[in-house]
Amino acid sequence: MQFIPCTLEQHGEAILAIFNDAIAHSTALYEYQPRDMARIQTWFEAKQAGSYPVIGAVTAEGELMGFASYGAFRGFPANKYSVEHSVYIHPQHRGKGLGLALMRELIAAAQAQQLHVLVGAIDAGNQASIALHQRLGFEHAGTVKQVGFKFGRWLDLALYQLILTTPEYPSDN
Repeated sequence: MQFIPCTLEQHGEAILAIFNDAIAHSTALYEYQPRDMARIQTWFEAKQAGSYPVIGAVTAEGELMGFASYGAFRGFPANKYSVEHSVYIHPQHRGKGLGLALMRELIAAAQAQQLHVLVGAIDAGNQASIALHQRLGFEHAGTVKQVGFKFGRWLDLALYQLILTTPEYPSDN
């Protein structure tokens, strides 16, 4: 396994497939309809504009097994040191420790970018993701009840956060 920065050209189709699997089969994304390549292109453009990483885990042959990224949390100036992250694993590669490895890479990237808080918004029923976050030191910051409706039921959204020691010199500017 190798960690690489993902690009639209090399990994867009694989990321699209991973997203669409999560939409169709899980509550990891509170979406009903599959995404298309135009949406993935816009997603990559937003990552690039914000200097947000898209870290991929690939096989020796270059197959994308999963990816992790983060983006703006709330979008207000005072939230500039906080990001909301996500990690997605291809169904054939789940249960191999990729989520943990990708999250460690993502945390290192956040520290390098002098960020302070990573926020994970996790469906409260997703015990595997919650356990992963707890293993990495994330703490439960609250649950918003019944904020989603998918697969015929109301969904609660659990918020988990990891507070980093960075930035070295925070500023209001």
